[in-house]
Amino acid sequence: MTMDRMAQPLPILYVKNGCPWCEEAVRFLDDHGIGYRLKEVNGDSAAYAEMEQKSGQSKTPTLDWHGKVLADFGTDELVPFLREQNVKLEDS
Repeated sequence: MTMDRMAQPLPILYVKNGCPWCEEAVRFLDDHGIGYRLKEVNGDSAAYAEMEQKSGQSKTPTLDWHGKVLADFGTDELVPFLREQNVKLEDS
């Protein structure tokens, strides 16, 4: 069995509870049918350290798209980032 692009793990979205930008990112990804793994960093020191190590900062939301990291973003930054990763965005 060969490893293809579908075998890659889902991108990781790091969020904090009560963060409006995080809620917006989750809503955007969900509305566009984009799969991801959600990691809540409040109260999870391992996830928080992982996010800081990947992004070099402590702000959320932070998206790790197979090694390409977008940190502390809103949807204005998310759309061009996803297009750079060749993610097809359906207009909703």
